[in-house]
Amino acid sequence: MTVAARSGATHEVTNQAPPLTPYDAAEDAALLEGLGREGAGWAEDDIRRLGRQAGSEEAQTWADQANRYAPELRTHDRYGNRVDEVDFHPSWHSLMRVAVAEGGAGSAWADARPGAHVARVAGSLVWGHTEAGHGCPVSMTYAVVPALRQQPDLAAVYEPLLTSRVYDPGLRVPTTKRGLLAGMGMTEKQGGSDVRANTTAATPTAEPGVYTLRGHKWFTSAPMCDVFLVLAQAPGGLSCFLVPRVLPDGTRNTFRIQRLKDKLGNRSNASSEPEFDDTVAWLVGPEGRGVKTIIEMVNCTRLDCVAGTAAIMRKALVEAGHHARHRTAFDAKLIDQPLMRNVLADLALESEAATTLALRLAGAADRAIRGDEGERAFRRIATAIGKYWVTKRGPAFTAEALECLGGNGYVEDSGMPRLYREAPLLSIWEGSGNVNALDVLRALGRNPETAQALLGELELSKGADARLDAAVTRIGAELSDVDGIQGRARRVVELMALALQGSLLVRHAPAAVADAFCASRLGGDWGNAFGTLPGGADTGAILARALA
Repeated sequence: MTVAARSGATHEVTNQAPPLTPYDAAEDAALLEGLGREGAGWAEDDIRRLGRQAGSEEAQTWADQANRYAPELRTHDRYGNRVDEVDFHPSWHSLMRVAVAEGGAGSAWADARPGAHVARVAGSLVWGHTEAGHGCPVSMTYAVVPALRQQPDLAAVYEPLLTSRVYDPGLRVPTTKRGLLAGMGMTEKQGGSDVRANTTAATPTAEPGVYTLRGHKWFTSAPMCDVFLVLAQAPGGLSCFLVPRVLPDGTRNTFRIQRLKDKLGNRSNASSEPEFDDTVAWLVGPEGRGVKTIIEMVNCTRLDCVAGTAAIMRKALVEAGHHARHRTAFDAKLIDQPLMRNVLADLALESEAATTLALRLAGAADRAIRGDEGERAFRRIATAIGKYWVTKRGPAFTAEALECLGGNGYVEDSGMPRLYREAPLLSIWEGSGNVNALDVLRALGRNPETAQALLGELELSKGADARLDAAVTRIGAELSDVDGIQGRARRVVELMALALQGSLLVRHAPAAVADAFCASRLGGDWGNAFGTLPGGADTGAILARALA
């Protein structure tokens, strides 16, 4: 044998997991069971078809390319004219085209079938296996519809286009397009979550309902959307406005993009700082009621934060499980080693709890939109609870799943670093942890029916698990002790979230899943890291369900 032949043998690849693709992102028992339970079983065939597309090599390549080739800002054209456009890689447009066509944007509002909003969330749970950045304009387009309905004359013009399943990119007169995307401009540098500190000014014009805006926004994602909901200070106080990029006469509205944000993650999605200067805007809702006008929008986007995190968790778990099934260490497959089984089973519990809660919240939203007042009250408090807890678990979850791949998980080619960078965004967007925890307390104080709705939901599982019953009793004790409750808000809301997830799993998941969840999360038999399930946990049954 020659030296060259011997040297070539060192490059033989062994003991590496094969590519995961193609795979079925909808092959998830918790997802499919929840889809039917929450009233959208009629959508299962579509969800399964979308799941196969999400796990295809083509879609996964789109996801990679959309993040590797970040959007680029063009402030001027070649002649010096101000254009303020953002150019995206073709893969971004491919992802957007599928997301809109499959009902991820506003189309659920035009679908009279019960469960339409559940089907939308289920679709995002599987299409979320691609990448998260393009989900931002898709989510905002969905969320803008109920806010816009506060101004029926504007809704009559724009809602049919916002609920279209046609992705029609490019800046043109909105009413000449086949479908529209919507964004939002709420935060400013001096206020952040405190939008009442906004200084962007809205000046009435001679035309009723039409204003001009002057000011600067700090985070406005997806600036190539067609229309935006913007908060600004009108003479009557903080108000909500509709701002189109292109005016009805075909001229560009003033929307000067100062720069794109250089973010930790979410690289495929352009987040910008636009400046308004005599920017034309239409009032949405009454003057001075801007926050009230957009509150329904916040409920929608917070739900999408929960679903987005659940999708990231599931994708990370699938990647970790695939690697563990094929990687051998110390003479055994990783998946067969007791400690790795404990880690994966613990991650599987967290993933199922997040998915089950996301679908329960989607069901509450669907029924609340259709007039169910009890579900409206439950949605009001439970969405804030879920937003706080599920998104808070995302970063730790993705870090643990990445570690299951060892060094392989730390390199970009694995896709795991992108999931890890993406996870913290969802705990910040639409209110960080403190904002949502305090919002839960605010709901309890201002709307007593929300407490009744939450406790009524927990009552459904009474007697099924002593550890869960004890947790519900602790919630009552915490809420009765109002002294210093703001300082304890995170602890109180965490307990609510765990009890709510435990209640859902006790009622709907297999016994092995429910028992291990309650033992670890509610029974105190859990360490400070994933992989510390108690010895009695049936990891085999948990993994068989999660990684079928």
